[in-house]
Amino acid sequence: MKTINDFNFKGKKVLIRVDFNVPLDADFNVTDSNRIEAAKPTIEKVTKDGGIAILVSHLGRPNGEKNAKYSLKHIVSKTEEILGSKITFVEDCVGEPVKKAVANAKAGDVILLENLRFYNEEEKGDEGFAKELGSVADFYINDAFGTAHRAHASTTIVAKFFPDNKCFGFLLAKEIESLDKVLHSKDKPVTAVLGGSKVSSKITIIENILDKIDHMIIGGGMAFTFIKAMGGKIGNSICEDDKLDLALDILAKAKEKNVTVHLPIDVVAADAFAADANTKIVNVKEIPDGWQGLDAGPKTLEGLKSVVLESKIILWNGPLGVFEMDKFANGTIELGNFIAEATKKGTFSLVGGGDSVAAVKQFGLAEKMSYVSTGGGAMLEMLEGKVLPGVKAIQD
Repeated sequence: MKTINDFNFKGKKVLIRVDFNVPLDADFNVTDSNRIEAAKPTIEKVTKDGGIAILVSHLGRPNGEKNAKYSLKHIVSKTEEILGSKITFVEDCVGEPVKKAVANAKAGDVILLENLRFYNEEEKGDEGFAKELGSVADFYINDAFGTAHRAHASTTIVAKFFPDNKCFGFLLAKEIESLDKVLHSKDKPVTAVLGGSKVSSKITIIENILDKIDHMIIGGGMAFTFIKAMGGKIGNSICEDDKLDLALDILAKAKEKNVTVHLPIDVVAADAFAADANTKIVNVKEIPDGWQGLDAGPKTLEGLKSVVLESKIILWNGPLGVFEMDKFANGTIELGNFIAEATKKGTFSLVGGGDSVAAVKQFGLAEKMSYVSTGGGAMLEMLEGKVLPGVKAIQD
């Protein structure tokens, strides 16, 4: 399949679907510009070739109403700073103002259109809206992995109007390539670290990856459902009581497929879900009544270190504890350090899912991973084995 490097954009008007859905503070300053930075190589490829880059994105959930709070004008100065060039901002994403701005643009210019979700037609995947969106361009690039799992007008439907003039941007291609590396690797062993609070939210991922991995590390709150299913006493720890049979079923399937499952041995238990709670280290199967496990214990971490360091491919999705509280962050930090050490020695590490990404950024570990995904929901759906509409639209 052709990549962005197979095309020259000289003289072309290029519609680029980016994911500039970035967090803003109360004064509308961008507080995390990673997604804008991630789109820079694709935008630069178009402008350096001598094309015109027409950027489209959503921001927040304005629910089809024009709301100044969600205007993309708030991110113009930060985007100009990152790209190192001026941007023409258009206060609409379809219609005469857009046509006029594109007609007046010169080679190498960057145009940013207003929030796509000011129109209900965007999320409905309306064909007429998609056609109007694409009418100002003669090439389409999708570089928005974060929305590739949505069949919206700008991520999926618009592609049909560019049958031979469409491709993935650098970011989206890298996301697909990284996930492909995890799911279809010849390198062994492959280790998946699954954390977070619920087994139910990870069940389809587990079912899809069991054939592809050698080790499965289960941590965070979801581990207690497994421990209780196996007869352990978990005190007041979080647990999905209706998923106990499912947990046993997962363990049986893993055994059948020769996947080694690593559950916690000990935990940092607390007498309350609070930053100032009293804590003690206890056996994971013997948590006293009134206490709850909130982080991985030292014996658990000791056992995980060798598994991680021997792995050739690592997928990390979910923290090992309540890392937002300093008292219960150690397990997640240590795991991150182990993965960073393995990565330095040549292991391929992919981090994805909101909490894991937040953790590696918070603890300064992001640069030490092979790849940190920009799309939570999209990545999870790919791990579940689903074909993303935004990906399929380019491949068709």
